[in-house]
Amino acid sequence: MSEVLDKPNLFQRLLPMLRGYDWPLIFIIGMLAAIGLTAMYSAGFDHGSRFSDHGRNMLLALGILLVVSQIPPHRLASFALPLYGLGVALLVAVALFGITKKGAQRWVNLGIVIQPSELLKIAMPLMLAWWFQRREGALRPADFVVAFAILIIPVGLIMKQPDLGTSLLVMAAGLAVIYFAGLSWKLIIPPVLVGVVGLLLIAIYGHHLCEDGMDLVVLHEYQRQRICTLLDPTRDPLGKGFHIIQGMIAIGSGGFMGKGFMAGTQTHLEFIPERTTDFIFAAFSEEFGLAGNLLLIFFFLLLVWRGLAIAMRAPTLFGRLMAGAVAMIFFTYAFVNMGMVSGILPVVGVPLPFVSYGGTAMVTLGLALGILMSVARSQRQLAREQAPRL
Repeated sequence: MSEVLDKPNLFQRLLPMLRGYDWPLIFIIGMLAAIGLTAMYSAGFDHGSRFSDHGRNMLLALGILLVVSQIPPHRLASFALPLYGLGVALLVAVALFGITKKGAQRWVNLGIVIQPSELLKIAMPLMLAWWFQRREGALRPADFVVAFAILIIPVGLIMKQPDLGTSLLVMAAGLAVIYFAGLSWKLIIPPVLVGVVGLLLIAIYGHHLCEDGMDLVVLHEYQRQRICTLLDPTRDPLGKGFHIIQGMIAIGSGGFMGKGFMAGTQTHLEFIPERTTDFIFAAFSEEFGLAGNLLLIFFFLLLVWRGLAIAMRAPTLFGRLMAGAVAMIFFTYAFVNMGMVSGILPVVGVPLPFVSYGGTAMVTLGLALGILMSVARSQRQLAREQAPRL
């Protein structure tokens, strides 16, 4: 009888697994997920099974988060080299015999059709964090050269597909790790100045860039057209500029408080293209206005802040670099998506985390948050072990 009473119940068995979770982070994730589900129901309730599929994808991401968060950071580091090597090998396979859709060769058939570039969004920061962890205490300028080589190889292969949006996300994740590893400002300022000068030249001489027959060796034709559309969407209002124009109309028509839940005319009269994926921010803005946008941006900033706070307290260099990289990944996703929908950045096909529909993006989201939670749990576990016992 005593053996039956002493047998732990299901809650008691699960309790050790739930210890150490960062509850402020869980609250932020929950709020963003609630906003995402609300936006998807409004934008996609009449769009097949998009809402139910979005909920299913969120549950899948939650499951991945819970599993990955149980893995200590030093165990995650052991996956860095195999994942990076696999990702680069698959990108080479895409270049040699990949599947082409809509003019882009981004997929490979391995029994199932996959897009290897998505793997690099996580494998890249993992690999660089692992590299700098190995060089901790003996870091030299040559180590940053190697890090840039590790970054450039997959980014170049992804850009060749071509896939500018994913290549920018992979590059941003890698650059975040390199920066947090201690890259000198003397090396950061020159490329930043070159970028600023380049943007100014595009703004001043953009009309020459967009002249018919202009051929730029450094840009694909579709990339040149995206820049030209950004500079002047009205040059092709029913073609390449249609997305940006309709997105700006929807955002502006929402005003401060928005038109109301499920009451967006631009959205439900289907003027907004891709209203459940890349351009869902325009649909959200129309229905919830500036007030809704500020709330959404507030929680994204909270997520980035919490990620950086976890990074600062991480007990190892690998944990600090990975947590910082994950925080900047979410910042890049949100900034690029909102910027392209608002007409201040070119349209590059970047989803809005938690809000845009997409299974692969949600899996990546779950992996990133799982890594962040793993770092947070390791810090709390170390604090418990070091705490004096009464």
